[in-house]
Amino acid sequence: MKFNLSNTIKAILFVTVILTQVKCSSSGDTTDPGTVTPPVVNPPTVTNDVDFWLTKGNQSVLLTKQAGTLGFGTTYNIYNTIEVDAAQKYQTIDGFGYTLTGGSADVINQLTPAKKSALLQELFGSGENSIGVSYLRISIGASDLNAAPFTYNDITTGETDLDLAKFSLDKDRNGVIALLKEILAINPKILILATPWSAPLWMKDKNSFVGGKLQEQYYDVYAKYFVKYIQQMKAEGITIDAVTPQNEPLHDGNNPSMYMSAADQALFIKKNLGPAFKVANITANIITYDHNCDNPNYPKAILADAEAFPFVDGSAFHLYAGDINALTNVYNAYPSKNIYFTEQYTASTGDFGGDLKWHLKNVIIGSMRNYSKNALEWNLANNASFGPNTSGGCTTCKGALTITSPENFQRNVAYYIIAHASKFVPAGSVRIGSNISGNLQNAAFITPSGSKVLIVENDSSDLQMFNIKFNGKWVTSSLEGGSVGTYTWK
Repeated sequence: MKFNLSNTIKAILFVTVILTQVKCSSSGDTTDPGTVTPPVVNPPTVTNDVDFWLTKGNQSVLLTKQAGTLGFGTTYNIYNTIEVDAAQKYQTIDGFGYTLTGGSADVINQLTPAKKSALLQELFGSGENSIGVSYLRISIGASDLNAAPFTYNDITTGETDLDLAKFSLDKDRNGVIALLKEILAINPKILILATPWSAPLWMKDKNSFVGGKLQEQYYDVYAKYFVKYIQQMKAEGITIDAVTPQNEPLHDGNNPSMYMSAADQALFIKKNLGPAFKVANITANIITYDHNCDNPNYPKAILADAEAFPFVDGSAFHLYAGDINALTNVYNAYPSKNIYFTEQYTASTGDFGGDLKWHLKNVIIGSMRNYSKNALEWNLANNASFGPNTSGGCTTCKGALTITSPENFQRNVAYYIIAHASKFVPAGSVRIGSNISGNLQNAAFITPSGSKVLIVENDSSDLQMFNIKFNGKWVTSSLEGGSVGTYTWK
């Protein structure tokens, strides 16, 4: 047999090439052929589903959007869970804000035009750097946070003015009225509640701004005083959306002030104010009481009056006494009538962290969980001496803002109390279901655009880890003791 060396060499070379190609294609030319290299797997991308804005009680963080990623998932943990349920719907929200007192207007108007314009945009605008205040309360005449008491019909002692010929808004024209016009140019939809601290002195049973009662013989003319006020404000381009007949009707020691019992207020509403509004085609709502939570029987007595009932839109509350759950007490008795929270002040002697906790728990979250359509802190602004105020008026009421010079102001705790709601929960939002979990006080909302909002206050002194659960998935977050977070998601 003849051996062909050339063909043998060709065959060996052919097999070598084939084996080399297999080796290289299967595992790379530097890897042992018996080793299996696992494929490279990139970790899953976690998207941010929830925006989180934080304020800490120690003021180290103030209404600041947090940079972390909060993505909904289903990984189990042992933390407390706040479950938000959009299927449970409660009251529609009218807004959050402050009382624009005469003193507030005076000090804000002392700012330079540029500084005032920037501040009003920050307060009432809708931009990223605004807090979206959507509700204001104003006084009919002076409150105790004006420099001096007055009404819109002050005449010489011993005179009367049954036709209200001397009625005049002039004392507010360059203050509250002028500032409201600037605010309405920024937010034409802002709601305005107006309330008197006192009737004109000639209508009262004592010639004093402090205390006294409205004489029944002047009930009718006083109702016309309200009508004239609303009509003249409308002529100025300012719509009054609601009135209360009297601020704090059971507190007659303020300057100004006036005592009005539940029976007297029911009589005034059913026989005078309600009918006067109807005749004049006034659409402003009449809201009763406007005083502390310790006396829910006051508004209930008025709503129990069959003649007064049709004229009353709802009841308004403060929380200088009593418990915020009184709002639900009244709501449950008369569920067809609305509930409002219209005043709570922060004191010059208060502590930022303590006030932040208490007011978020009670004024914001508490009022919302007890059916209120709004939540208002007291004074919008004052000067560095906590003025102006009347003689005998509040000297420790601290504004949401302190105007320190024509070019400068500081934001105080009430600014952040309201901002944690007003910036994220616009008018027309609806409160939805959420459970209280441990010390995590909270209230949830769905906005007109469909966004969900959860406001959480850690009422303990310790760090709390917790879940926010929605539609079967959850995110995990944390709040230090006394801190407040507002969470938003689509």
